[in-house]
Amino acid sequence: MRRAAGAWGGGSFRRRVMEGLAAVLLLYALVVLALESPLVSTSLAGGAGGAVARKLYLSSGAVTTRSAPARPNKEPRPAAANVTGPSARGRERELDRLSRFATGLDLHLLDTARSGALRGQIADAVAAGARAFAELEGLDADAPSGEGEAAPARCPQSIALSAEELRARGRVVELPCGLALGSHVTVAATPRAPHEERDPAIAVLRDGEAPAMVSQFMVELQGLRAVDGEDPPRVLHFNPRLRGDWSGRPVIEQNTCYRMNWGAAQRCEGWRSRPDEETVDGLVKCEKWIRDDDERSEESKAAWWLNRLIGQKKEVNFDWPYPFVEGRLFVLTLSAGLEGYHVSVDGRHVTSFPYRTGFVLEDATGLFLNGDLDVHSVFAGSLPTTHPSFAPQNYLDFSTVWQAPPLPDEPAEIFIGIMSSANHFAERMGVRKTWMSSVVKSPNMVARFFVALHGRKEVNVELKKEAEFFGDIVFVPFLDNYDLVVMKTLAICEYGVNVVSAKYVMKCDDDTFVRLDSVVAEIKKVPSGRSLYIGSMNIQHKPLRHGKWAVTYEEWPEEVYPAYANGPGYVLSSDIAHFIMSEFTKQGLTLFKMEDVSMGLWVQQFNRTIPVEYIHSAKFCPYGCIDDYYTAHYQSPRLMLCMWEKLLEGKPGCCNVR
Repeated sequence: MRRAAGAWGGGSFRRRVMEGLAAVLLLYALVVLALESPLVSTSLAGGAGGAVARKLYLSSGAVTTRSAPARPNKEPRPAAANVTGPSARGRERELDRLSRFATGLDLHLLDTARSGALRGQIADAVAAGARAFAELEGLDADAPSGEGEAAPARCPQSIALSAEELRARGRVVELPCGLALGSHVTVAATPRAPHEERDPAIAVLRDGEAPAMVSQFMVELQGLRAVDGEDPPRVLHFNPRLRGDWSGRPVIEQNTCYRMNWGAAQRCEGWRSRPDEETVDGLVKCEKWIRDDDERSEESKAAWWLNRLIGQKKEVNFDWPYPFVEGRLFVLTLSAGLEGYHVSVDGRHVTSFPYRTGFVLEDATGLFLNGDLDVHSVFAGSLPTTHPSFAPQNYLDFSTVWQAPPLPDEPAEIFIGIMSSANHFAERMGVRKTWMSSVVKSPNMVARFFVALHGRKEVNVELKKEAEFFGDIVFVPFLDNYDLVVMKTLAICEYGVNVVSAKYVMKCDDDTFVRLDSVVAEIKKVPSGRSLYIGSMNIQHKPLRHGKWAVTYEEWPEEVYPAYANGPGYVLSSDIAHFIMSEFTKQGLTLFKMEDVSMGLWVQQFNRTIPVEYIHSAKFCPYGCIDDYYTAHYQSPRLMLCMWEKLLEGKPGCCNVR
């Protein structure tokens, strides 16, 4: 019994072992089969939360690494394609970052002793600009235009101020929306007694002579200041000089000042304008008044009375005295006509002044009264209730025709950097629609505007929209200041060297009209490979040490400036621009508030090791427009359109010579 049981038990045990081994082998086979299946392996990898990385195979069959491109995106406003969901929004935010429009210049490198008197200003402007830029960059690009912004307030149709109110305002009358056709301003005032004048700019004093006695005042229509440090433009400067000036007799002088440069003065000295001289709305520029050296004045008066007595119907002009007398009240009315401004005193027309370059009626946003004058009241009427500058869309033409094309893949022949201020919407649009359009059509030319930030947020917001649409604006992130425009010059060199690799770099202003064909032809006169510096050159110019535009010895210790080309338009070869960027990186550049003088200083430094061809041409006109110009300065958008039409007709010429 015991053997039989053992035999049976041993056979049963062996069977069970064999069945167990078979089951293990079957399970092993199933596991191997499952792991080798591609369908199951993919599912497992996905189910692991992405812990297993999947290989990416490029269609080219090769894996390469590329550094970041030195140039910005080729499209003005690139969009994320074929991406949806949260990742798409993240991608869009990345592409919408305003920093892609910013200069690659590291402005903190200017925090060096070589920045001289500008060092503190630069630090403050860069810090303020960084805050403004960050705030601007953080704005939601998808927010509807105008969302959260109050509609611009309407301006008053008339303004009346008393003497006390004028004194409280510093004798400045704000005209929020400027003037319009038919607007008029009336001033009631009394000229003061003369005072001793020792300012050599007004009265020349000779040894032993007593100080000159002067009585004069100014009535000025002024525009808005473009940037800090720059005087507001004088749309009209009306300056009666009761005791005369260098002429020795009473005179009325009128002028304009555009971008801190005075035009040619119109002087009324008591003689009526010539019959062949152009009129303004049918009125002469200067009426006649009685002069002590005019013997015909008494004759004219007697003839007038005689003709009255005998009933003579023929009109005879009556001569009046000079309209302003010390201590006597006058009422002056300034009105805006079709062709110019008209001034009458005590109801009689005295002078008319034709509209000048660069100004329109709405530019006159303030009335300024200064000098030997007691003002009793001011009344302005028939004023416009809206101002176009409150709505930049009135200037900007958001058409794809004016968008910047992609940057060329090959190095450019010439790069044009255009200095501009944030609120110069009209100026930039004028450039786009005229000479810059020839740059857009050329495969080897590139042009960009270089703009710093404005102190007003609403201006920066509109500027951002403009930059994103047109793609031709480079931000230089500092708070704009007239003394710091040299930072824009550096940004122009940086872009020309590092972004477009241009053979030549040109700098100009947004009120400069450029004949690019003529500029390029002038460049080609110089053999290729030579270092060149072309423009309207200034040689042995001395800094002013006195007066409003004085330069201190701390700012410029030398007695003369280096040779330099006037800022409205000049050209450098790329090797000079490379040198400037190299010295900037090493913090070896000396800075001066006049950007064109700074450039002359840097070129002089380069010239010590490599000879530079300084080429002077008066056709790079810094004071207006001349025949056969290469560049013409002080051209308003309207004048640019006029000059562009002439250029397209094959008859390049000026539209308003200054």
